[in-house]
This record gives sequence, C-alpha cells and structure tokens, in this order.
Amino acid sequence: MDKLDQLVQQAAAEFAAVADGAQLEQAKARFLGKTGVLTEQLKGLGKLAPEERRAAGAEINRAKDAIEAALEARRNALREAVLLAQLAAEALDVTLPGRGTSVGGLHPVSRTLERIEGLFRSIGFVVADGPEIETDWHNFTALNTPENHPARSMHDTFYLEGNDEVLLRTHTSPVQVRAMLDHAARHAGAEHMPELRIIAPGRVYRVDSDATHSPMFHQVEGLWVGENVSFADLKGVIADFLRKFFETEDLQVRFRPSFFPFTEPSAEIDVAFMSGALKGRWLEIAGCGMVHPNVLRFGGIDPERYTGFAFGMGPDRLTMLRYGVNDLRLFFEGDLRFLSQFR
Repeated sequence: MDKLDQLVQQAAAEFAAVADGAQLEQAKARFLGKTGVLTEQLKGLGKLAPEERRAAGAEINRAKDAIEAALEARRNALREAVLLAQLAAEALDVTLPGRGTSVGGLHPVSRTLERIEGLFRSIGFVVADGPEIETDWHNFTALNTPENHPARSMHDTFYLEGNDEVLLRTHTSPVQVRAMLDHAARHAGAEHMPELRIIAPGRVYRVDSDATHSPMFHQVEGLWVGENVSFADLKGVIADFLRKFFETEDLQVRFRPSFFPFTEPSAEIDVAFMSGALKGRWLEIAGCGMVHPNVLRFGGIDPERYTGFAFGMGPDRLTMLRYGVNDLRLFFEGDLRFLSQFR
C-alpha cells in the first residue's frame, strides 16, 4: 500500500499548492472524481479475490478519508485567507478621531427670510405664497406692464418652450395681484372691505448672471391696501423694519425718487450705517411706492376708495449686510466651510 500513501501525499501537496477554490475543485477531481485516480482503484477491486478485496478496500477507504481530510483542511484555509484579506481591506484605524454626526442648520438666507417674516407678522402682516411658474398676465400685464412696455426689457426671464404665456416669475409681485383678487372676491358686496396686509417671500428668476447677480434669487415684497393708506405709512413701516432687522437705531433711511410701472409715486430705499465698516456709505436696500390705480383695478379693488403701498427687497442683499458676506455666490455654492459658520 505504499502507492496509496504516496497518492495521499501527492494529493495533499497539490491541494496545498492551489491558490483559490476553483483550482482546488479541479485538483479534487483528479483524485476523487468519477475518473479520478482513487476512484479507478476502487473500480479494480472486483478483479481481486474476496480476502484480498476486503483488505484492499479498507486501505483504499483509509486513503480516501485522508485525501478528503486534506481537501477540507485546504478549503478552510482558503476561506480563512479570503476573510483575512477582506478584514484587512475594511479595517478601521481605531486610533483615528471619530467622525461623528455633524449638526445641521438653516441656510443664512433662510434665517433672514424667517427673521423678515417674524418682524412683519408682529405688525399685522400675513405671509402669502404663489406659484413660481406664472402667467404673463399676473407677472406683467396686471402690474401695469403691458406687452411691448419698455420696462419688460429689465425683467427678461425664462419662458416655457411652446407657451409664451407661461414663464418663471421675475418678482413676487404676482402674489400681490392674486392676494388682491382673492381679498376682493371674499369681500365682494361688503360695505367696507377690511385692510389687506401681506408679505410675499420666495424665489424669483431673471436671465442675469455675474459676480453680483444670480439667475435665481430671493425677494420679499409687501403690500398694504386700505382706506387712507399713505406714503407716510410706508415710510414708517420701512424705517421701523430696517432698525429692528439690523438691531440698531444708528442708521439713516432715505427715499430716493425712482420709477416702477406698478407704483406711483415710486422710490428707492437707501440706508446708511452710522458706525462699522459701512459707516457713512449709502446702500440701496429696496424699492417701493404707492400702488398704481391700474394695479388696484386689475386686483379688483376700487382705486377711488382704497389706496395702498408696496415694497420689494432682496433678502440675499440683507443677509450679506447682516452677516458681513462680501460675495453673493457663496450663498449658492454649497460650501460647508462657509455654511457651517451659521449653525
């Protein structure tokens, strides 16, 4: 039976030399397969005498058990090697500092919008909303800017392909029109229409992109309509808001004559801080004016009885002034190094 011992040693050596499971199965077939060396010896037992057959069969089975044990041992060794390689590849260096879960926070512009909404709510304004995809009528015509009006060139925007009557709104003023129409409808036939006070914050879009502009930006517009609403009311509301927003009485507010098709008279609102890095420098903050009679009519409100004022400001610019940010693009780049400062 020296040949069987040699066969066992040969099988063990071949099993030990293979590098993966597929090669191991091929080596197994050479010894234990249907045409394997050991299988052929088992087939030859029928040619032996009964006494010799019994003894030879026992030795062959002993060799088979030894080969199968060597096979299983190599299988286990290959599995362990794969596991060790995987563990090494996925190993964690426990000496490194933990990454943890960072704490999120509101975007600085969102913080500003919340602050603006809170300040105007405190004096009786309601926050109104409207669609960002608007009709040409709500966005321009109802705001006293008919087709071919020269003011439209300042509001070049994004139109939907195949439908020139639908566009991305260029300001939140359409929300004012929708609010007036709804207010007038709810109080139709009433002897006295209650005052309407709203602010309309939201995203707006214009074909404008450079270091100081973005094709998408934010606006907050306000509207106060009622009996005997005057420009003096407008000045008082705006001046009070700006001092509360910047948390200082140490600023000056001025109203500089301007033109907007939807207000008459119209003005630009400038502020000058009396201290700090911007001391003495006038900065444009917003636009405003008394609502044009045509806009009131489009909103279903009688301009002979009711008056109103409107204003519009850019929360992005207010955020830059409040937090000392000197580049508008930082708000839109998603840089965590910048945003984490406002958590």
